[in-house]
Amino acid sequence: MNRRKFGNVAVLMGGPSAEREVSLKTGKAVLSALQCQNVMARGMDADKSTLRILEDEKFERVFIALHGRWGEDGVIQGALEMLEIRYTGSGVLGSALAMDKLRSKFLWSATGIPTPEYAVLASGTDLDEVIGKLGLPVFVKPVREGSSLGISKAKTLAELKAAWEMAAKYDDQVIAERFIDGAEITCGILGDQTLPLIRIETDREFYDYEAKYILDTTRYLCPCGLPSSQELELQSLAWRAFAALGCSGWGRVDFMLDKSGRPYALEVNTVPGLTDHSLVPKAAKHAGMNFDELVLRILETADVPR
Repeated sequence: MNRRKFGNVAVLMGGPSAEREVSLKTGKAVLSALQCQNVMARGMDADKSTLRILEDEKFERVFIALHGRWGEDGVIQGALEMLEIRYTGSGVLGSALAMDKLRSKFLWSATGIPTPEYAVLASGTDLDEVIGKLGLPVFVKPVREGSSLGISKAKTLAELKAAWEMAAKYDDQVIAERFIDGAEITCGILGDQTLPLIRIETDREFYDYEAKYILDTTRYLCPCGLPSSQELELQSLAWRAFAALGCSGWGRVDFMLDKSGRPYALEVNTVPGLTDHSLVPKAAKHAGMNFDELVLRILETADVPR
């Protein structure tokens, strides 16, 4: 492959979101992988001056390594389209919808993709009614946040109230979601390819920020241990969930399986982590692709029409 064909590539990382630190790790790993492969890449900690620099210095492609707001919600994607600069991952619509857990559920429910039952929480919500509808425990989540930030598991009415108050610090929209007691499965997507499934096991209450990025006790099983026919069905469902939100390029779809093996789509990540703890690199490795190859394949998605 002629690496020079990519031209000047900016790797956008950091930014102002709550996921800044993880984004910096992803961006530095991506930048190193590209430079090792003779791609003309430069790392940029995104701020208000970024767009001017991209335009003035005539960057031809952007590898988006921004997690959370600015990077995964369609904001940077729209700005780059105005500048006519190619970028990795999903477009404006797919990014915005995937970032929004509530509207993801609207679309999935309309297209027959199973997702856990939920209730919207606000200051006037009757929490007893929520418990009556969803039971206990429940997961409480900010609608537009990633890396499990602001998410908690509530086992009592008092914990539900506290969980809502904490989640509301991250977003003005919060949902409670029915607890699915079973295995957590994730499926990476790269171009038109679904990667091998990974089963996640943690000793914590759930796969939270600590389990994702800090602890070394989290277990990632790939192969995931499911029968091959079930793995193929889940990969197909992941693709449907991804496409239903208008996503493209690359990403990751997260599921819970209940005790009977029925899957429930949780969310789509349009800029998954690319750190030493991250899931897509683990799945790619099992598919025979090393980290540098994976990063180059992702960069190629900058040329995918949206």
